[in-house]
This record gives sequence, C-alpha cells and structure tokens, in this order.
Amino acid sequence: MKVENCVALVTGGNRGIGEGFVQELLAHGASKVYVAARRMADAQAAASADDRLVPIELDVTSPEQVAAAAAQCSDLTLLVNNAGAFNLGNTLLTAEDEADIRQTMEVNYLGPVRMIRAFAPVLKANGGGAVVNVLSAGGIVPVPSMGGYSPSKFAMRAAGDCLRPELALQGTTLHSLIVGSVDTRMAAHVTWVEKSTPRDIGKAGIVAVEHNIEEHDTDPHAVSVRAFLARDPATLKASMAAGLRNPDGRR
Repeated sequence: MKVENCVALVTGGNRGIGEGFVQELLAHGASKVYVAARRMADAQAAASADDRLVPIELDVTSPEQVAAAAAQCSDLTLLVNNAGAFNLGNTLLTAEDEADIRQTMEVNYLGPVRMIRAFAPVLKANGGGAVVNVLSAGGIVPVPSMGGYSPSKFAMRAAGDCLRPELALQGTTLHSLIVGSVDTRMAAHVTWVEKSTPRDIGKAGIVAVEHNIEEHDTDPHAVSVRAFLARDPATLKASMAAGLRNPDGRR
C-alpha cells in the first residue's frame, strides 16, 4: 500500500521511535495520524504540531481502551504497533518478582496482538491496509541482560508470522521491523554503538509497507546483528551472554 493519503495510528506516538514515525508519516503525505499515548496530555502535546494529528489516550494493556480506540478510529488504514516496555537492569533471574516479566510481555506481546485483533475488522472494512510491528534485534538473538524484553520481542515476532497469513485473507499486510540501536530514552544507556535516529526507523517502516517487505532490518546495527547471526550464531550468542558480566551492556 501507499502511505500517501493513508490514515494511521501510532501507539507510543508521543516520543522516541513513535514520534519519528509520526513525523515521517506526515512527510510522506498521510492524511491523518492518530497519536496514541497512555496520558492524554502527552498525546495532545504531541498532536499540537500539525492539524492532521489527532490525540488518542491509549494504554495497549487495557482491553477497554483498545476497544474504544478501534471504535473511534473507524477510518484507519495503517496500524503502527510501537509502544514498548523495557526494565533496565532486571534479568529473568534477578528480577525481584514476576512483575517486570509480566509487564514486558503485556506491553510488547499481548498489547500488539490485542491491537491487531481489535483493528483487523477496521482495516478490512477500509480495504485491507497494513500493520507495522516495531520489534528488536533482541527478537532475533537472545539477549540475557535484557530480561523479559528479549523474550517478549521473540514472542511478538512469532505472533506476527502467525498473524500474517490470517490477515492476508482480508487483504491486510503485516510488517515486522527489526530495530537495532536508536537514539531514544529507552536506549540512553547504550554508548558503545552508533545510534540511528527515530525518523530513520520511521522511514524504514514506510519502505517496508510500500514495498511489502515482511521483515525489515531498519538500521546499520540491526543489519550487522543479522549478518553476525547468519555468519557465526554461536559466537554472537556468547557475546550477548557476556553482557551479564557487564551491567552497562558493553561487550
């Protein structure tokens, strides 16, 4: 599909990669972009930049809010599942309890699945459209130091592969973005690799949609991880495991 004249919704659209997506969608001619954030004040502040932006209060962990958003955004043709959670410093064994693990799975896996289930009928009614899932290089190679985050991204990548043929039956495409290192608040602790900009990821997402790329490595870091995984998976996994000995994640 073409992004020009589309109607999009971006979860977590008020900052980081979500904000970059919103900016690129406007630059590519989207007719309307719903900017979704957990707090309406944040959505409103982000949506004040352009008349084509519409603020939405949306917590993807709330079935009620997701259902309300699907009812409100009945003209949607492009869904961007960007909202994410990452609890720095907690591994699967060192987390005090299951709360962090549950949160990352709820936001990063169940949230996007919930959004797709709610909006699939909307996209179908509007001609099919597309879904973009913002994932991570931590979803193609296990990163033990990232705790529940890496497993949640593996899970959503698998869910996308399962949902893609289902959505295809109604003419909806699904695109998984493998994101490496990006200059966002979530990656503020990362200092040992060059970071791409949030708008770079938005541009890559639009390329995936317009060229029907099912899984797309969005930035140099993601590309390098993919290449390393293909070339020497055992050494790459050992390198990721070494991060447990370096709390700041430096290899």
